[in-house]
Amino acid sequence: MGSERAVTRWCLRQQTILNEIATLKAALENSVIQSQESGADSKQGLQRPGDTRTVHAAKLEQQLRAAQEKLYQLGPCPKPMMG
Repeated sequence: MGSERAVTRWCLRQQTILNEIATLKAALENSVIQSQESGADSKQGLQRPGDTRTVHAAKLEQQLRAAQEKLYQLGPCPKPMMG
């Protein structure tokens, strides 16, 4: 009975982390698309290093790496479910 609880808890944690990763990837894609559109609209076509979109994308990448690290640290399922 105890191992089933541990497996269920592991599955929930894994799904939560996978959802977080998917959300961060989507937000990062939107950020990149918006920065490309704004870069095409500008006269110079270059973004300044201190641009808020660039900073926002860097923060999203950092959060994505942290979520992927959490998934790695979670490790494999403690014991396969029976039945």
